[in-house]
Amino acid sequence: MFKKILIANRGEIAVRIIRACREMGICSAAIYSDADRKSVHTKLADESYHIGSSVSSDSYLNQDKIIKLAKIIGADAIHPGYGFFSENSDFIKAVEKEKIKFIGPSSKSVLLMGSKTSARKLMKKNKVPIVPGTTEPLQSVDEGISLSKELGYPVLLKASAGGGGKGMRKINSPNEFESAYDAARRESKKAFASDEVYLEKFIEKPRHIEVQIIADKKGNYRHLFERECSIQRRHQKIIEEAPSVFVDDQTRKKITQAAINAAKACEYFNAGTIEFLMDSKKNFYFLEMNTRLQVEHPVTEMITGIDLVKEQISIAAGNKISFSQSEIRMNGHAIECRIYAEDAYNNFLPSSGKIYHHHHPAGPGVRLDSGFEPGSEISLYYDPLISKLICWAKDRESAIQRMQRALFEYRIAGVVTNIAFLKSVIGHSKFKKGKFDINFIDEKFMNSLQKTGNDKRYDSLQDAAVIFSALIRSEASSPSYSINSNHHNTWQEQMYE
Repeated sequence: MFKKILIANRGEIAVRIIRACREMGICSAAIYSDADRKSVHTKLADESYHIGSSVSSDSYLNQDKIIKLAKIIGADAIHPGYGFFSENSDFIKAVEKEKIKFIGPSSKSVLLMGSKTSARKLMKKNKVPIVPGTTEPLQSVDEGISLSKELGYPVLLKASAGGGGKGMRKINSPNEFESAYDAARRESKKAFASDEVYLEKFIEKPRHIEVQIIADKKGNYRHLFERECSIQRRHQKIIEEAPSVFVDDQTRKKITQAAINAAKACEYFNAGTIEFLMDSKKNFYFLEMNTRLQVEHPVTEMITGIDLVKEQISIAAGNKISFSQSEIRMNGHAIECRIYAEDAYNNFLPSSGKIYHHHHPAGPGVRLDSGFEPGSEISLYYDPLISKLICWAKDRESAIQRMQRALFEYRIAGVVTNIAFLKSVIGHSKFKKGKFDINFIDEKFMNSLQKTGNDKRYDSLQDAAVIFSALIRSEASSPSYSINSNHHNTWQEQMYE
């Protein structure tokens, strides 16, 4: 087993990995930028090292600095978390070249699944259903119009190298194609340094269903059932649950086997996710593979009892998966809400500033994964995710009730959050009945959000009172946080500054 792991990430995922390392008796080494100097993950880790300025390219995305530091401190493995270098094949190659273990898949698997067109081609070859469309990038507007006629409108243009909705355009008629094609290519080039786009048939009102898989280097593959990820804003998930209320046992058997086939097709090992679109008749189609741990992994952990981060570390160290497929059982239901520093009532704009008050919920079946505390700064340099609130109960109805209670208890002051909005979504009758698709937020909330305005950022007088009292306490006490010299090294700051 590894002796020391360098965690090439920040925030709640760094905290999550640090905790797994401590339980396994492994020394954890954190890195931090200027903006994260006093962050929770720097305090919890066994060792913490300043890596650069607040700009990601000089810190969390500086490959040379991270690998150089790993060698100096004697780290025998690097865990990338998610985001940043987690799906960068060049980084994986560079890590492996230095005889350091990368806690994740091979660079070959990442490269194969990183291009959406290559992945679609590979899935089609291995009999995993794909959305009808192209398996090669489009070469011209004329080619796209011709293929769209064959597929039937509406169609969808998508970036070959990306995700998250960037470089994506829905096209309803031939007249729209040229402008959409040019816009999609420009956006893709800006976001992913590639202007390649491909074409798919637009699936009406689909659900976003994903399957958690795990595999070791000895050729063993397991699935840990499915997650429902259809509640999204701007193609970004905000609520996930496991299992899906829409997936029956027969469909579950088919989709989990398809996910295993997909993982085998790219000779995958470690923890990954196969994502599918599912139509109203429960036909499912391969969407993409995330060759890393997912933000929503806790809901799978809650219903299976499997610690995915520990399993990742063990597999990277050369061990077999610690459980057989028959040993995995679904137990109860879990829901996750992503708590963002953003204003849902102002076009979901990110919010930044200091957290003056952070009272998080607790009690039976409630878990909070967070990298922030009172005094922490929410920076504009990084993703505005504050925490993940996960609730487990014996069934979906009870899990929803528990989540409603937990959201009611959750209080954050100093930045605007989406907690009030999440309460509205969780409490919606259609959500409770499981009658939704990926258009749920747009169809049920966008008009009311635009009409409501900023007066609904806080949904009760109690929120306002908490914020006011927290600000008063903050002004009176002016809390400061000191760095423990035994916990944080200082020499490395001279090395990099």
